[in-house]
Amino acid sequence: MEKILIVDDSLLQATQLKAIIKDEYDVTIAQTAEDGLRRACDEDFSLILLDVVMPEMDGFTLLKKLQEKHVTQNVPVILITGLADAMNEQHGLVLGAVDYITKPYIPLIVKARVNTHVKLYRYRRQIEEQSMTDQLTGVANRRRHDQYSLTKWHEAAHLGIPFSICMLDIDHFKVYNDTFGHPAGDKVIAAVAKTISSHLKRSTDFVARYGGEEFVAFSMGESSKEMFEHLQKVRQDIEDLHIPHNPTVSEWVTVSIGGVTVIPEMGSAYDRYLKIADTMLYDAKKGGRNQVVWANEQLKRKFEKQAKPGADV
Repeated sequence: MEKILIVDDSLLQATQLKAIIKDEYDVTIAQTAEDGLRRACDEDFSLILLDVVMPEMDGFTLLKKLQEKHVTQNVPVILITGLADAMNEQHGLVLGAVDYITKPYIPLIVKARVNTHVKLYRYRRQIEEQSMTDQLTGVANRRRHDQYSLTKWHEAAHLGIPFSICMLDIDHFKVYNDTFGHPAGDKVIAAVAKTISSHLKRSTDFVARYGGEEFVAFSMGESSKEMFEHLQKVRQDIEDLHIPHNPTVSEWVTVSIGGVTVIPEMGSAYDRYLKIADTMLYDAKKGGRNQVVWANEQLKRKFEKQAKPGADV
């Protein structure tokens, strides 16, 4: 059931509005703008019904704050007002409101407008989800990775917890495609993605297809040793799929994996450590493939030194 937030300092008015839509939606009431902002940030709402006239912080101010926050800026807001004033209505729409509902409430009109904007929001989310998903494998695509990785990197820096980044690449994949054809190659990519995802499925894990036969993944909270052992299992399980390869290069389809674990510092660059993971992947392939290579502390310090302004590269 879709969730709707009503922000109105009048419990009577909010309860009346809730009664109109409660049979179709899970409705939450906040009686202050501050509480409304907190709930909107902490929970996943499909629509916010926001009263314009409230003490301390009015609806226009709260709407502006909602538009400024990344987690709430796309949630549709319908303003509730008894002000039959074209200037006020224009002001709300300019700030980002999608519609107005005027008091006293007309149930049929309320339901129609709420239903319309919830359906539009649901459709936009589906389109957005599709644009962030790799259609072949069903995992996230590079665009999703580029956005989400920065959010989680900053979160790990704030919490002071380990953050592991790894790059995975299917070994001798061009040879596989040349031998068995691209449709068979697509099936291999999908099978590898499924195996990786079956291991990295916690809320703190993330997997994306980075391009072609290459994947990127990150995980929060595990030590370098734990992550290395975890990815050894991933590598082994992919080999144990026993997908025949061209025997001139390998008996089975395998992957090479490179990675790094670090506790991010505030202001540090995610891309710097992604580059380290990519270098470790290169070393895994250069060292014979079908293996996991993890960055040690000495190598991390070398990269960090090179990243400082004026350092010799």
